[in-house]
Amino acid sequence: MGPWCTPWLWLCLHGVLQAQALVPLPVQPPLSQFHSEQFQGAWFILGLAGNAFKKQDRPLLNPYTAIFELKNNTHFEVLNSMIRGKHCDTWSYLLMPTPQPARFTVDHGGPSIDTEHVQVVDTNYTSFALMLSHRQAPGQPVIRVSLLGRTWTLPPGTPDKFIRLSKAQGLMEDNIVFLVTGRGRGRGQWSWQTQCSCMTAPPQP
Repeated sequence: MGPWCTPWLWLCLHGVLQAQALVPLPVQPPLSQFHSEQFQGAWFILGLAGNAFKKQDRPLLNPYTAIFELKNNTHFEVLNSMIRGKHCDTWSYLLMPTPQPARFTVDHGGPSIDTEHVQVVDTNYTSFALMLSHRQAPGQPVIRVSLLGRTWTLPPGTPDKFIRLSKAQGLMEDNIVFLVTGRGRGRGQWSWQTQCSCMTAPPQP
């Protein structure tokens, strides 16, 4: 099942995919180098921003995990898991590398008329990552920014980086959602907690 099928199709069924017109997607400067072997492993998706939803859609979304498994030292197989009610939904896709570092095309595992490009904009590999997705859907592009963490604690300033990157794509504050049940500052860091029983935090890197 493709990466848009579960969380995004679900939003569509609830009538929230009322995407608004945006300026063309600015080109983000690529990372000078990207270490796939360091990026692989488990990540938590702690924040999402996109032109397909607003903050009032928050009850429809939960934090979820993404496992990036490096295959043949070339591409990633990505397995996502999200708690929805009493069920744990999963969906997967492939990230196929391009000649540019940290840039990929998405293989949904079936015929698709949409072309989706994914870029790792920033990461330190051990605690956070920012990813930008651009899907050319019929009518207008669909933009998504994802905030990833290895654990529920992010380095200071990371949420602000996520917000700035989102706004650089022409997104508004109402398009930015933190997928968490609680948020607070403590000892200079941001921490999140969740009640998702099927999601186990990976060990500290």
